[in-house]
Amino acid sequence: MKNGYFAIAAGLALTALLAGCSPSAQTGRQASYIDMESAKTAALTAAQVDSSDASFTKAELEQDDGMAYYEVRFTANGQDYYYVVDAMTGTVIEAGNASAQQQAAAASPQQDTTASGQIGEDEAKRIALEDAGVAESSTMPMAVELDYDDGVAVYDVEFVVYADDGAVKEYDYEIDATTGAIRSMDNEVERIEYTQGTIHSTDYLSEQEVRDIALAEVPGATEKDLSLHLDEDDGRLRYEGRIIYQGMEYDFEIDAYSGAIREWDAESVFDD
Repeated sequence: MKNGYFAIAAGLALTALLAGCSPSAQTGRQASYIDMESAKTAALTAAQVDSSDASFTKAELEQDDGMAYYEVRFTANGQDYYYVVDAMTGTVIEAGNASAQQQAAAASPQQDTTASGQIGEDEAKRIALEDAGVAESSTMPMAVELDYDDGVAVYDVEFVVYADDGAVKEYDYEIDATTGAIRSMDNEVERIEYTQGTIHSTDYLSEQEVRDIALAEVPGATEKDLSLHLDEDDGRLRYEGRIIYQGMEYDFEIDAYSGAIREWDAESVFDD
């Protein structure tokens, strides 16, 4: 997904590179920051709150991974507001309404939240699995990552489910890290044609079966010429191995379920 937050950070990193790291360069960069009052004004404008109605509880200039920003918190009309404002451009890159968060938490008392008021990774996983109607035990290892989409903190949740009939279903969720709402969901179904008989979702070829497949490609090579290990890529198991025989080195990748050779590379051991 396009990430406005990190695009801004990348731009700032480039600015820092061009400016250099000398004290004078640091002073020059800081001089280009908007002032704190401008950051407060940006936050109030985003919240559509008049300055006379707001009571600020925090307004600080901070840095994270080379990116400078103002963290602004205030209360108005019985609600708590939280904003992150880019110190270079004055753009609001993150926003939150603490009162809305508290109401959501009250409606879901079991919800797991972090110290920042965001739901945790475990809660994001639970929301995605519940929506998909899938038990975690039936998935391959799940990938959960905190990201930003147009300045909004989100969790990207991805997992794969293998069915006994050979179908593979990939799920991809984007979940609001503050409210737990599902912002988007996508799933794709692919059917795998197995060449080694019926292989169930929890089964895969043994190491010896894969050794036999690989050695059949190099006539004369034996077990002592072969090294092999099981690995995982994007939720799917695979075997990676190497055969060294008669001055040649063969590197390969074999699908752990179908036995199909996905990659095969051969070169002389004397090549640099």
